[in-house]
Amino acid sequence: MSGDRKIHNLALVGFMGTGKSSVGRLAAELLRFEFVDTDELIEAQSGLSVEKIFKTQGEPAFRQLEKRVVQNLAQQKKIVIATGGGLISDPENLASLRTHAMIVCLWASPETIWERVRSQTHRPLLRTEDPLAKIHELFARRDPVYRQADALIQTNHRSPKEVVQQVLFQFQLARR
Repeated sequence: MSGDRKIHNLALVGFMGTGKSSVGRLAAELLRFEFVDTDELIEAQSGLSVEKIFKTQGEPAFRQLEKRVVQNLAQQKKIVIATGGGLISDPENLASLRTHAMIVCLWASPETIWERVRSQTHRPLLRTEDPLAKIHELFARRDPVYRQADALIQTNHRSPKEVVQQVLFQFQLARR
């Protein structure tokens, strides 16, 4: 990680179901930072659920809303950001986060992800005949982007408390 970066924030990226929101909330509490979830910000600003945006306006419209939210976050300090799973697939979003945040990718195997999200009904990208195959497909496409994070932390078979300790250790190292 470049020594000239000004790291004021912590951004958690990774595939759905890797623990970004639960780990992010714990990390924010321990750091005494504000917690923000990009999907929740989009819903608050648009007045629509992510699911409804995908259904009525499509994924490209959602990605534009996401980009706007990311640009606005660059002005804030002392926040922990939980991003949507595809957010850093857009190089501009990744570049924007890099200007102010340490980027930590939470990683889990596709099978673990499926076990974690299989009973959730708010995942529009998994509304398909074979959701596990869709997870594998999306994961393979996004994996090279996820690997551009400053740190990669495995969440398989770990509690959010265990993961947050590793995240905070990496964050403290990055801010030295």
